[in-house]
Amino acid sequence: MSKLKEINDLIMESKLSGKISTKEISDGHHTFGELYHHRIILFCTLCNIFADVSWKSKKHFDKENDPMFNDSFIAGINTPDGIATYHIKLKYWDMFDIPEIDRAPKYEQYDSDDVIERVYSLSKSKTNNR
Repeated sequence: MSKLKEINDLIMESKLSGKISTKEISDGHHTFGELYHHRIILFCTLCNIFADVSWKSKKHFDKENDPMFNDSFIAGINTPDGIATYHIKLKYWDMFDIPEIDRAPKYEQYDSDDVIERVYSLSKSKTNNR
């Protein structure tokens, strides 16, 4: 077993037993909770700036995955390279000043690397339009 797997297993075991909150784990500079909050605020800002191609929904595309899990909603932005989405806690719903749609678009099996590339494509398209 790799050291990384051992550490992750220990974290998960400690989280499930209530011994730790993963939000408080730190790299020495920031906690996971801080980093997730930053990601939410940055994505919210991006969606609000590009409100004409952004959306939010409390329902997935397919009814089998509803209701949305963990008191969350899904926010997305249609980029030149495809849709980029994040699941976000409902407490942030009103901060996303973007259109609400009935159901999120169908999930295309993209991963977190695809999301980063898609979000970055917004800056490339903005540069090309100057």
